Amino acid sequence: MGIFSINTLYLLAMILEEKLLQIKAIKLQPQNPFTWASGWYSPIYCDNRLLLSFPDIRSFVKKELSRLVIEKFPSVNKIAGVATAGISHGTLVADALGLPFAYVRPEPKKHGKGQQIEGLIEIGDKVVLIEDLISTGSSSLKAVEAVRKINCSVLGIAALFTYGFDIAKENFKNSKCSFYTLGSYSHLLKYALEINYISNDDLKLLNDWREDPANWNKA
Repeated sequence: MGIFSINTLYLLAMILEEKLLQIKAIKLQPQNPFTWASGWYSPIYCDNRLLLSFPDIRSFVKKELSRLVIEKFPSVNKIAGVATAGISHGTLVADALGLPFAYVRPEPKKHGKGQQIEGLIEIGDKVVLIEDLISTGSSSLKAVEAVRKINCSVLGIAALFTYGFDIAKENFKNSKCSFYTLGSYSHLLKYALEINYISNDDLKLLNDWREDPANWNKA
């Protein structure tokens, strides 16, 4: 077994989620949900970009994401960030590992050279994409396809956090792309309940949301 045993993974997730809750990068409000751009109601708000303003947390994430990449994708020779939130974290990982960096836009630019990939990725490169958050996986997989189109191998995706939606797992499976994260919604709920951040009633609402986020509401 590699450096990331099951116990190690849970400990890392707990440390990360404790830090994100402390700085309010993650908020859980099952009784007063947020509204996503898609129109979905959500009991969780996650903004991993906020951690960039906290040097100690930023360093922790850089170190652990870098370890995750090396553990899961040892043959990587290029790091690419998924625009926009994955760019900063990807830059940190590439710097820590001494690897070249590029980033991938959601779609090609409509002006200039019309590039979707910014930076140098060459035919035959073995690329790991860095993402901040996995929800349905659609934005991440657009980046995967963009890299594959230029005849490069995408070894997989490393991200900070996943909601654990079944649709994401299905989308990644269909695209034959693996992904790994430092933290997860299931770990977060377990930790939040342990520290009394949420109640058992809250926990039911939060679990119901993950099962059917498109149709969930607190009523």
